[in-house]
Amino acid sequence: MQRTTLLSVAVSALLLAGPALAQDTPPAMTPEMHAMMEAYQKAGTPGMEHGRLASMAGTYDLVVKSWHAPDAPPSTDAGTATRRMILGNRVMLEEVTSQMMGQPFSGQGLHGFDNVTGKHWGTWNDSMSTGLMVSEGTCDAQLTCTYTGTHHDPVTKKPQSSRMTTRWTDKNTEVFEMYGPGPDGKETKMMEITYKRRP
Repeated sequence: MQRTTLLSVAVSALLLAGPALAQDTPPAMTPEMHAMMEAYQKAGTPGMEHGRLASMAGTYDLVVKSWHAPDAPPSTDAGTATRRMILGNRVMLEEVTSQMMGQPFSGQGLHGFDNVTGKHWGTWNDSMSTGLMVSEGTCDAQLTCTYTGTHHDPVTKKPQSSRMTTRWTDKNTEVFEMYGPGPDGKETKMMEITYKRRP
């Protein structure tokens, strides 16, 4: 939808500019076009929230705990993550390498802040799925965050929601927790990842 709107604006600007370009004079912009251009510039300009995301860049060692049943002890795996800003410091890209249930595991996520909605957002896909999780949430100034993510459950093939939280215990240590419905339908802890940033 956003691409379609942007394309429409660009096409309209070119059509209006056509006769003016032939006369070597700048195209006239209506007040509506000017307001629209300002709105898009504001929506696309990185701000304070994007600077906070940039502060998370680096290489991390991971301790991954996974609960496969509510009453069972978690399995523990080690991994690494790299985080870096892309798209002109608008979005953070995270790449993870680890083990999951004894198998090699890799995943990739995007983290951003939408100036339009005022919400933080995330996407996640990995080597255990061909689907995509999309999340939205809020973060405070210390990047303590709560997200709700949705993906399609492989067994039921229906949308399933998960609640995720992040908190920083010091400037180089982040704890991520993920909760989802257990066998009885009640929320249960499914995963905990401790990120330790390398010097």
